[in-house]
Amino acid sequence: MTARPEPRNLDVLGKARVTPNMLRITLGGPGLTGFPADQISAYIKLRLKDAQSGRDVVRTYTVRHHREGEIDVDFALHEPCGPATSWALNAQVGDSVLVGGPGPRKLVHADADWFLLVGDMTALPAISGNIEMLPRTARGMAVIEVIAQSDIEDLETPTNFTIDWVVNPHPGQSSALLLERVRRLDWPEGNPSVWAACEFSSMRALRDYFRSERNLTPSNLYISSYWKAGSDEDAHKIAKRKDATVTA
Repeated sequence: MTARPEPRNLDVLGKARVTPNMLRITLGGPGLTGFPADQISAYIKLRLKDAQSGRDVVRTYTVRHHREGEIDVDFALHEPCGPATSWALNAQVGDSVLVGGPGPRKLVHADADWFLLVGDMTALPAISGNIEMLPRTARGMAVIEVIAQSDIEDLETPTNFTIDWVVNPHPGQSSALLLERVRRLDWPEGNPSVWAACEFSSMRALRDYFRSERNLTPSNLYISSYWKAGSDEDAHKIAKRKDATVTA
């Protein structure tokens, strides 16, 4: 069994607001040496200090961009702030952070006839990366939930690809919001590849729809929860394990 690599000590190279509720931190420096190429949409693990408990915690994020010598990581801002959001808000150029990974990329099935991507702001970096990697001839659509109209990003898409933006000022409080919008979509002919990630309750509502009403299987469906309202990442992981046992 291959040993898991030690976390890298990466430097904060830049910091910028993408939108009012999305903050981008650029990481790099000597610690990025040997980082695998082409890791857009891969996940990484940030090792941080939790100011409230004083203990070290691990938080999972997505590589939004990957250039020579640096990666961008986008943080969806929310209240109350968890350890990762607090770190990102207070990070300054020259700071450092331990980063594990990258883990495997979760991508759409490239041989599909058309594509559907669904998620909230926590999944927006992964959705954006997936869309950017689609061939220019790809057909499909995305349904993306954001906190405010001003959080809508100008994403480059194939010609025959549309994005339906859903504004929800209170993420996590309406588990049916994404599902209601997805239900209104015209379902094209052909074999789809569906990719979805969002809050836990919203994920379960979407999963039931995709499996029960659209008869999708793991061969054309990737679905995951990235967070759970009212829970930290550790509690969310426990909920995901229990859910996986029930639905297996």
